[in-house]
Amino acid sequence: MQVSEHVQEGQETSSVRRLPLYAYYVANTISYVGNRCTFVAIPWFVLETTGSVTQTAITAFFTTLPMVLSAFFGSVFVDRVGSKRTSILSDLLSALTVMCIPLLHLFGILAFWQLLALVFISGLLKAPGETGREMLLPTLVKQAGIRMERATAAADGVSRLSSFLALPLAAALVALIGASNLLWIDAVSFLLSALLIGACVPSVALARRESSEKRGIKGYFADLGSGIAFLKYEPVILTTLATVLITNLLDGGLSTVIAPAYTKYYFHSPVPLGTIFGVMGGAAFVGTIIFGAIGHRLPRRLTFGLCFCIGGGLRFLAMAFVPNMWFLTIAHAFMGLALGPLNPLLSTILYERVPENMRARVFGVLAAGSSIGIPVGELLSGYLVNGVGIQNSLIITGSIYMLVTLSLLVNPKLRAMDRSVEAAV
Repeated sequence: MQVSEHVQEGQETSSVRRLPLYAYYVANTISYVGNRCTFVAIPWFVLETTGSVTQTAITAFFTTLPMVLSAFFGSVFVDRVGSKRTSILSDLLSALTVMCIPLLHLFGILAFWQLLALVFISGLLKAPGETGREMLLPTLVKQAGIRMERATAAADGVSRLSSFLALPLAAALVALIGASNLLWIDAVSFLLSALLIGACVPSVALARRESSEKRGIKGYFADLGSGIAFLKYEPVILTTLATVLITNLLDGGLSTVIAPAYTKYYFHSPVPLGTIFGVMGGAAFVGTIIFGAIGHRLPRRLTFGLCFCIGGGLRFLAMAFVPNMWFLTIAHAFMGLALGPLNPLLSTILYERVPENMRARVFGVLAAGSSIGIPVGELLSGYLVNGVGIQNSLIITGSIYMLVTLSLLVNPKLRAMDRSVEAAV
């Protein structure tokens, strides 16, 4: 009888200790879903209200540019304000800025410059908010008493499954209730995320790093400089960064400008856009699992190059030459499978080649450097579509994408990618 009571107490204690981690996952899911819904709603809202692809591109630029900027400075902000506070503040202000868009539109006083200001502020908050939530995880995992591998796998699964579910859901809601009304739902999702983190995540998990705070912005720039200097001696990483910068530039233009204009022109509804991208996200999740099982047996450079070509440039060309929803859905499923191995393969290479004491600063440089092309691509794509049309834009950008990724297969600097590095010192 006493043994049974002890076991029951232990189970209850374990459940209580894991509650903050479960709340963290739920809050992340809600926040991710809100971000994905905004990803669909904002471009469609601009297209519905203005009918201008150029203004859609400008809006996408003002949405993404602040995320690139905050990727540089976000770590200092999180250190000074605190992880929990940053996460909550980010969600609350995101809710406020997103809510202002349909509210001002409802009263007929939403000017285009006001929309740009609101999406800029919202984008500026996203990177620090996500960083703040990421910094919560290690302490929550330790408190829950589970393995870090399982916890991080679950966190990555939350992100991918959120994309898989939220994108088609958002597209369907835009068709049913309109982009303006969907933004109200997005705002509520951010409020729920802030409430969960505030109520269920204990403050003990959010100790501020005093050493980082003392170093301040000067210390940050010193770390940034050493991270950039390190890349000069790593041709594998530097070449990969240049490739990803260009492909992200092209992907940014496709996902937020060309694809919404494409689906509006060919299908007259946002549903195909959400369905196609949602299926691709789900397939990428499957591709990640498959790579986790057999990736160590595959040649890295060949796998990286082929997967990048299949999952990247072919998407543009398929859309250009076969504007059929069912064909594109099936094609994007196969392309999503090819995209799945890219992130874990890149992460493996980076962890092998970057010393532990350099990882934070190098990874920060890589994150900002790889995403800096996205707002540029979003802005240029609007003018490209207006200049040469949707189909020609897809052919041009898809051809550039294919040339860049095919070069990975013959670039001599990437031969070292196939050699596993035990420790970079």
